[in-house]
Amino acid sequence: MTSAPMSPTLSPALSQTVLTGMARRRLLSFAVPVAVLAYLLYAALAFDLAGLAARARWDNAGILLSDFWSYKTHVTRDNRSGKLTVAIEGEAKGTYPPGRLPDWVTVAGDVTTIDLGDGNIVTYDDQGARYVIPGYGTVAIRPAGGKLALEAPQPLPKWINASDNKISVTTPAGRFSYSRSKVETFKYQPGWELFFFTLDSPFYGKGPLELLQLATTAPRIDAGQTNLGYMLSEIWTNKMWHHRDVAWALFETVLMAFLGTMLAAMLALPLAFLAASNFMPLGAIRFAFRRVFDFIRGVDGLIWTIILSRAFGPGPMTGALAIFLTDTGSFGKMFSEALENIDEKQVEGIRSTGANAVQRARVGVIPQITPILLSQVLYYLESNTRSATVIGAIVGGGIGLLLTQAIITQKDWEEVAYYIVLIILMVMAMDAFSGWLRRRLIRGATDKG
Repeated sequence: MTSAPMSPTLSPALSQTVLTGMARRRLLSFAVPVAVLAYLLYAALAFDLAGLAARARWDNAGILLSDFWSYKTHVTRDNRSGKLTVAIEGEAKGTYPPGRLPDWVTVAGDVTTIDLGDGNIVTYDDQGARYVIPGYGTVAIRPAGGKLALEAPQPLPKWINASDNKISVTTPAGRFSYSRSKVETFKYQPGWELFFFTLDSPFYGKGPLELLQLATTAPRIDAGQTNLGYMLSEIWTNKMWHHRDVAWALFETVLMAFLGTMLAAMLALPLAFLAASNFMPLGAIRFAFRRVFDFIRGVDGLIWTIILSRAFGPGPMTGALAIFLTDTGSFGKMFSEALENIDEKQVEGIRSTGANAVQRARVGVIPQITPILLSQVLYYLESNTRSATVIGAIVGGGIGLLLTQAIITQKDWEEVAYYIVLIILMVMAMDAFSGWLRRRLIRGATDKG
């Protein structure tokens, strides 16, 4: 008669160890989220997020966002000379010539009438200025005794700021400002005005069908060139949007990224052999090169940019050198690690044929690490295209410089939006190109290997 099999039992000590380990893991699973929440709470208190939200000016943020997709036309009268100027973004290059004012600005003698839409009417005359605001009333301003006299329904709302020297009104229809020297009205309209043709261009104000007719069948406007060529020239040399300068800035940005990345890859590859344990038997040399790589990549690229700009001056080449210096350390570390993980059997097979060290590296090592090298180099090229934008803002080159200048002026935010869109498109294009090139080259390198 056989006895039933006995189930294995754990010793009390082992059972206690297992239970203790499970309890520790359970405690850890609760402790980690609690620690993260505690840190987030500390960060919220340390950075005063509640106070930051209370101090936020959401109205200014709304104006800024509207400036991204709209433009404003300045209607300005000099109160001393009486001269009237109507200019897009207040720039001389966007000033309407006499007799070609927009249809919402009417001039009759000394009286200028500005229709901002929805019943909002601004009038300039020899007595001062008036702003009729539907639902509120009329804001009338006139100079009196070296100060400004204001007549408006009381109490004044928050969107009217008044002092003895300046009065400003901000409404959804536009903005109005009166000082002792001038009176100015801003009308916001959607779009990027003068993006293709400026006011002095013969193609300004033409619709798509008119432009198509001018480009194909209409007589030449300029006897020295075709109408289509004239149009392209007007767009390329646009004095408001500077498309030619922007295109060159984009080229400089890509050039900085390309030169810095490729030079770093070419220098880091031979240096990586000196830092790889299976190629450099001397530990002191390996240690020295690895610490050099750590030092170079340990300093952020922006710091190198500032140092190099002081040494070599501003310019795109300084930005390329900053990328080159930073990426040399990164590539050196990654390439040396790739070399240490190769299949030594292939190298031994090449060695058995009597090949020297250079031949062994060329035939037995490089084909193994080529896919990794190409993938890393192309990824860094794509990443450095973004970094070159920030670096260009410091060293004075590329699209980063134009973006910084547009932000500093605090005037033409639609240009800021234009540059941001171009930067995004540039990064997307580089991403698509590097992905396509990576697939082609790595597939070819793998097939050859």
